[in-house]
Amino acid sequence: MPEQQVYRIHPLGWENDPEEERFKVTTLDYLSVQTYNNYALFFRLDDRDKHNAAEVLKAGLERTLSQARHLCGTIEKDSTGGHSFCKKKDSTVELIVQWLESEKYPSFDEMEQSHFSTVKLGNLSTWSVPPMTYGEKPEANPDNSPVVAAYKANFVRGGLVFIMHHHHYSNDVMGWAGLTHQLAGNCYATVNKTPFPDWDPKNLDRSRVTKPEPPEEAKVDGPSAPERHLEQRTGISLLFHLPKSKAAKLKRLATPEDGTWVSTYDAFSAFIFRHLTRLRAPVFKPDMSSSLFWVEAADMRRRFHSPKVLPRLQGNIMSAAISATAPVTAPTVSEVISDWPFWRLAAYIRALTNSVTQENLDAMLDLVAMVRDKSTLNIRIDAQPPMSILQTDHRDANITAADFGFGTPITYRHLLDRMTNGVIVIYPPRVTAKDSNEGCEFAIFYEKNLAQTLIDDPEWNEYFEYRGVDAIDAGSSKPSC
Repeated sequence: MPEQQVYRIHPLGWENDPEEERFKVTTLDYLSVQTYNNYALFFRLDDRDKHNAAEVLKAGLERTLSQARHLCGTIEKDSTGGHSFCKKKDSTVELIVQWLESEKYPSFDEMEQSHFSTVKLGNLSTWSVPPMTYGEKPEANPDNSPVVAAYKANFVRGGLVFIMHHHHYSNDVMGWAGLTHQLAGNCYATVNKTPFPDWDPKNLDRSRVTKPEPPEEAKVDGPSAPERHLEQRTGISLLFHLPKSKAAKLKRLATPEDGTWVSTYDAFSAFIFRHLTRLRAPVFKPDMSSSLFWVEAADMRRRFHSPKVLPRLQGNIMSAAISATAPVTAPTVSEVISDWPFWRLAAYIRALTNSVTQENLDAMLDLVAMVRDKSTLNIRIDAQPPMSILQTDHRDANITAADFGFGTPITYRHLLDRMTNGVIVIYPPRVTAKDSNEGCEFAIFYEKNLAQTLIDDPEWNEYFEYRGVDAIDAGSSKPSC
């Protein structure tokens, strides 16, 4: 077994904390899946800096957990209905410091050569804090008192892989990004003996996405919990790179003749939608006059206006543009593949994104509040038929700008060994030279037996560069791609 030290981190000043603090799970939190998120930050480090980095992380976590207080404890049922993040005075969060410096484990250079593939790491239980790996599982059910967060610092030859676990009810990706930047600032100040970054307690005020619980007699039964669709196949995560120059070319192609503005996001999203649909259609044979299910996550921190909210607000402060419910007519399969000009498909993505508003989210939360068991309402993309897509855009997480004092991450990954076909994660560019053509990376969760068709497709390869298998399902054999 690798050498490791286990620390139980108390929030700074815990001796003076109340005996118990409860932070209500919001109406919106329930719409996220019952799973743990498992983010890995990759730092290049010299051997002489490793022990100091471990001490700095301990000190940084103590201060950060005293600020993001909902992370220290468990999720518990409330006597009045619903759930809360429950922090006791003596609650702690586990930090494991582990040394994986033998040749049995990959070096930092080897990880970098594999584009920081999860497959290169091997068994995720070695690198993580079980059972807090990704996937819907009983341990993440809010009725089972799940632990909210844990951390693991894995020191390898040439670097550090810092794992940050949290229950999805506690944070979406931008909430986690805000937490990570706060932790980095606290670590930086510890190293450099500079003032610590401010933390506004309003970062924990999620009343904006919390609706009052109606009386029990006024509640209604919602749908049954979503289950994996019977036609879904074994999945694999493929990593692709879109160079900046190719992204700019796609944007030019997506611009209408009248000069109407579209974003780079609209352009590459339309391209992904078109070509994944084109390649899958001969296999799944959908009705060409039907519409496909498309959903994209949308951060509401920038969209709320009455009142505005803080950019590091914790929790799930997101909504979604869903093709089936948006006030925008969805294209047919035939229109996605070829009947619509490319600019029109990009304009459809823009209209979907623009349909996500504060007013629409408020109306949805009013309806969600009336449902007795809200946890059944989450969007599980593999409960939809094959060819459905759920896209989550991480570009604004900007983790490579988070200076921890002992180092800055080269990149990060959401580690996973369970595949949910249809998910697409858009990673921001890695740290590179200013004149680099390095662009965003895309982890595409795809049918394993169809993967080679996508990898080899010349129209796809004109823009997207294949960087290898990112992750495989633990229940499947090793990848052949």
